[in-house]
Amino acid sequence: MNQRRIAVVQAGTSLFDTPRTLDRMEAHCDAAAAQGVELAVFPEAYIGGYPKGLTFGAVLGSRFPEGRDDYLRYWKSAINVPGPETMRIGSFAEKMKAHIVVGVIERDGATLYCTALFFGPDGALLGRHRKLMPTGTERLVWGQGDGSTIPVFETGIGRIGAAICWENYMPDLRQSMYARGINLWCAPTVDERDIWQASMRHIAYEGRTFVLSACQYMTRADAPEAYDCHQGNNPETVLIRGGSVIVNPLGEIIAGPVYDREAIITADIDLDDVIRGKYDLDVAGHYARPDIFTLHVNDAAQRPVSFAAPVPPAPEAEAE
Repeated sequence: MNQRRIAVVQAGTSLFDTPRTLDRMEAHCDAAAAQGVELAVFPEAYIGGYPKGLTFGAVLGSRFPEGRDDYLRYWKSAINVPGPETMRIGSFAEKMKAHIVVGVIERDGATLYCTALFFGPDGALLGRHRKLMPTGTERLVWGQGDGSTIPVFETGIGRIGAAICWENYMPDLRQSMYARGINLWCAPTVDERDIWQASMRHIAYEGRTFVLSACQYMTRADAPEAYDCHQGNNPETVLIRGGSVIVNPLGEIIAGPVYDREAIITADIDLDDVIRGKYDLDVAGHYARPDIFTLHVNDAAQRPVSFAAPVPPAPEAEAE
């Protein structure tokens, strides 16, 4: 038996108020620690926010000044990685003596990325994963990650990695993570649709991995008064309804889904179930056909500008 207690935290952002969101996160971490959780997964864009319903002042072919102001406000609520906010999140993990995976909006220069951060039980920032392909209007405000941030971390509680929201629909990404031996598949999301449950069950069954999907639960009251979203201004309007879930390696739901409230959803798992599951299906092993299909992953960082070190001048010849 290789027993672990894991959790997904269904919670909402205090939109454009990152310090307050961190306070809320700390309270959730304290509650999870009281339940003996060894891994807690928070939703996509939890720190920095998912401004659902905003248009960012854009129509096809045109951008308007109000959208630039919305982007500035969003940029100001994002975080640097590493930075003071990551140090504080690390302190939550250290206090819990647990691993944390959390979705953040990462600020890198003027560009924003939808990122998942990984923390160890000693509070260390283990690394990050930047979302490879923002979906739809997200592409207005988020950059694309590259292959240098698709980690799977070997930890004392299992091999942990993450795919964010609709990245879970990218077959090549999934296969690359299966090949790295992932067995704790973290899926931070804001996808509240019923079909999401089918996707999480499919990935768990396909990869013979535990899947932990944390979705936000956010209402209009979590956003500031000056928030011109198309859903209206009733503070009780639900912007993201949740649906967080935990699935075992045979595709069976073992906790959740939960809708329409914040929640800490826990499950006690046996990691040996991953090997039991791969007895008859290991898509990166005995069920693969590398003689027919191959996948190449470019894991080099892609930089738009490279600066070569200047060549030092040749030393002058000594006078004879």
